[in-house]
Amino acid sequence: MYDLLLALSWQSLALLCFSLFLVLFFEFINGFHDTANAVATVIYTQSLSPWRAVAMSGLFNFLGVISGGLAVAYAIVHLLPVDILTSGDSRGLIAMIFAILIGAIVWNLGTWYFGLPASSSHTLIGSIVGVGIIHAYLTDTSVIDGINWDKAIDVGLSLLLSPISGFFLAFILLWLVRKYLPTSKIHQTPHFRSDVKGRKHPPFWTRVLLIISSACVSFAHGSNDGQKGIGLMMLTLICLLPTQFLINTHADRYQLERSLYASQQLALFAEENQAWISGQFPPHIVVNNANHCQVSDIQKHFQQLNILSFKNPDIQSLNNQQRWQVRRSLLCLASSAKLLADNEHTDPAQQEYLKKLYADLNSTTEYAPLWVIFAIASALGLGTMIGWKRVVKTVGEGIGKEHMTYAQGVCAQVTTAAGIAVANVAGLPVSTTQILSSAVAGAAVANKSGLKISTIRNILLAWLFTFPAAMVLAGAIYYVIALMIK
Repeated sequence: MYDLLLALSWQSLALLCFSLFLVLFFEFINGFHDTANAVATVIYTQSLSPWRAVAMSGLFNFLGVISGGLAVAYAIVHLLPVDILTSGDSRGLIAMIFAILIGAIVWNLGTWYFGLPASSSHTLIGSIVGVGIIHAYLTDTSVIDGINWDKAIDVGLSLLLSPISGFFLAFILLWLVRKYLPTSKIHQTPHFRSDVKGRKHPPFWTRVLLIISSACVSFAHGSNDGQKGIGLMMLTLICLLPTQFLINTHADRYQLERSLYASQQLALFAEENQAWISGQFPPHIVVNNANHCQVSDIQKHFQQLNILSFKNPDIQSLNNQQRWQVRRSLLCLASSAKLLADNEHTDPAQQEYLKKLYADLNSTTEYAPLWVIFAIASALGLGTMIGWKRVVKTVGEGIGKEHMTYAQGVCAQVTTAAGIAVANVAGLPVSTTQILSSAVAGAAVANKSGLKISTIRNILLAWLFTFPAAMVLAGAIYYVIALMIK
């Protein structure tokens, strides 16, 4: 890696440094923008002092990124047009990344400044969609071809349904607590306990629950949101240092053989089911809207992998063009396997088989070096240490008409951590901000304290305008950059 950097011109090295800075800065902003929600309740209830709370949150965010896997990271990556991801057009891809990051950063800073718990995830997805639409316009293709809409719909549904689920789950949890523990001290507010009882901190076990649930929210946030930064950084490295990062050059022989064996088995499946596949997926039906990734081309992409020896695969011996070819073929074959597995007419046993082939085909292209994971984890953890004050007051006092009780805080945090954990298992990005704010609202309704309409209106407006605003910002930036590099 060090030798590779020395071989770069100063212009290329400066571009690389600036690109990586943008990714890390976005993740840093994500830390103090979103993670304020993770510490809001534990600070508001005086379970921990602010600096202890943010230090704990930063640590658990760091741990969450390290242990979170890569499913969400590549769910973000595959929102981009597949033709760009496999074309070798590094300049076009870096223009997209710049536009996505700058647009997301500008909107995140704006909403943070005004103390609005807007969603970094919403912002990022909106930026990607905006760039995809402008890319389609500039290349004279259909808007349908500008985005991987199947993946976008999955992500959109997760962003829509997760806060709704958070509201009702928190409502149910607090309703159960009120029913079975009606006289517990857990229903006190920090102000009542401090002003009337003369106690600064919550009751011992309530305090333990608040701290543990807050740590779980931070861990879950890191495992989900940190992956978005990993995906963006890998895209940056792929387009600026393709020789090193197009495919996992450090994959062991077993992993490479597994990917190649999966390609062979998919080709065999396509040959045995040729008539059925031709009927379900005519040649004009493409995978993920990429013109060179037709299901009917499975055999062609399998043959293109022959530049790698199936008996003794060695990526290091391939030149840059050959590595692009291997990446393109593996991505197209993986996309074909997924489309076949998702087809409603595919036999259930075959669906499971194709899903395993899909995972094996992706194992060589969906990866991240350990230093990338640590860099993103550090940026997210450090970002947690600042900027939390503006959002804490909104979450603690601005959503419900009355001050938040300890029970409301616990239920909101448990709901948020559980919601993000489920999304991680499904490999879908969700918004910590949206889930927590909705859970706080649900708990407030269950506590019969009502909601502050003005704050709810501001939060809803931030949610409503985040997606289109990010689309317009990122799309406009990409349009300008694309014209400049023509």
